[in-house]
Amino acid sequence: QMRLVESGGGFVQPGGSLRLSCVVPEPLKYWNVGWFRQVPGKEREGVSLIDVTGDTTRYKDSVKGRFSTSRDSGKTTTYLQMNNLKPEDTGTYYCTAGRGWGLDPSFFTNWGQGTQVTVSS
Repeated sequence: QMRLVESGGGFVQPGGSLRLSCVVPEPLKYWNVGWFRQVPGKEREGVSLIDVTGDTTRYKDSVKGRFSTSRDSGKTTTYLQMNNLKPEDTGTYYCTAGRGWGLDPSFFTNWGQGTQVTVSS
């Protein structure tokens, strides 16, 4: 099982931006990569996906037009650019890699430790 490492979380005011990074210990050409988030007392929810080619992405409806996921070609880092952040975006953000495809955590088995994002005025 791989250990992924996220970074880039922090505190930001509504309307602000953050960029999360995720280092995957194996070449990205083998893995679909997802970003999920979770708040205490709630289930982990899918935010974005990017496929093994980097050409196909998928987003949770509430973040479309504000979040963008990408990856470094030839490297092992995936990004989540988050713009126009809202208080409801607050949570612990987790990076995951797997062979499945879907905004459901059951598709994935390799997870990072999470990075906290707090959006508040």
